[in-house]
Parts: sequence; C-alpha cells; structure tokens
Amino acid sequence: MIARLFGRVADKQPTRLIVDVSGVGYDVQVPLSTYYVTADIGGEMALRIHTHVREDQLALYGFATELELAMFEKLIAVSGIGPKLALAVLSGIEPRDLAGAIQRNDISRLTAIPGVGKKTAERMCVELRDRLPKSIEATAASAADSVREDLVSALANLGYHRQAIEKVLDTLLAGKSQPSASADGSARFEEVLRAALKDLSRA
Repeated sequence: MIARLFGRVADKQPTRLIVDVSGVGYDVQVPLSTYYVTADIGGEMALRIHTHVREDQLALYGFATELELAMFEKLIAVSGIGPKLALAVLSGIEPRDLAGAIQRNDISRLTAIPGVGKKTAERMCVELRDRLPKSIEATAASAADSVREDLVSALANLGYHRQAIEKVLDTLLAGKSQPSASADGSARFEEVLRAALKDLSRA
C-alpha cells in the first residue's frame, strides 16, 4: 500500500493532483483544504496517502496533514459514507470543527456541509463520537466560534472559496474592520455576513 508520496506537482485541480515521483505520475484525489496548501505546479510537496482498493479500482486520496488523513479514515468507516463524500466533508469543515460538531451532536452544522443529509449526520454523530482521533481536542464551541462556523458555511454555499472566506473573516472578526458588536446572535451574523459579502465581491 502507498502511505506517503513526495514529489513534484505536475498538475493541480481543486479536487485532484498529479504528483510526479521519479517520472511516475500519481493521480491523487484531495480535499480543498489540501489543495489550498499545495505547492505551485513544478514545486515539491509531501502527501499522506490513503490507498483505497476495490475489485475494479485502486484510488489514492492525499492529505496535507496526519489529522486530515485520520478524520478521512474515520469518516469512510461510517455506514453510507464513501471516499467521495468523506472528501466533500473535509472540504466543507476543518477537522477540529468537525470533531466539535460530532461531540455536540450538532446536526444543523453537519447538514450545512454540501452532500450531508440529516440521516448521514446522525450516523456520523452516533458512530464517531467515541472514535475520534486522540490528537483532536474538540471542545464545545463558544458563541463566537458558532457564528464563525455559520458564516463559513453560508459563504461557501454561495460559491466562495474557503481560503478567501477564512481570510476575510479573520480580518472582520479580529476587529480590523469589524462591524459593531451586537448582543443578538442573529443580528451579529447578518451584520458580519453583509460585510464579508462586500469584501469578497471586491476580491
């Protein structure tokens, strides 16, 4: 089994990379979180690999971190979740946020991930709550964390790239151009969402 690849990036797309290792090109499917930190074409990088073997197919799934790989392997062990959906999940939420949502049984947060329905979200919570990687120290989200998670989900569903979303929210929520605070969570969400949309539309 292939567990790790180190080579030159021959081609890169949001869902897959071609990694040239000593003249052999490996087609590796990746989540968006890995794509965003991938070296430019011609550059070198290392990937943790999950080799998925079926009767009619051998597929490689690559990850920038051990934590992403660990969460991917936990996800595909859940009934009804295959590799493609597991990649979609990791593209829609950070591993630690995913662990927190599972521990809190936060079905609404999980169903905000494209491709995840209510039944799948419920299975994730039931089957993974006690099987999360030990390296994850997931804690209950604070009110600010919850607002941020909701903002990321809403903006991603509107088609904006996660990397751009995170950059804009880092600025807004750090107070560099932060809207006035509000005790009302929904008002706060709408206020920051409007500001984020304004910034993203200018990008």
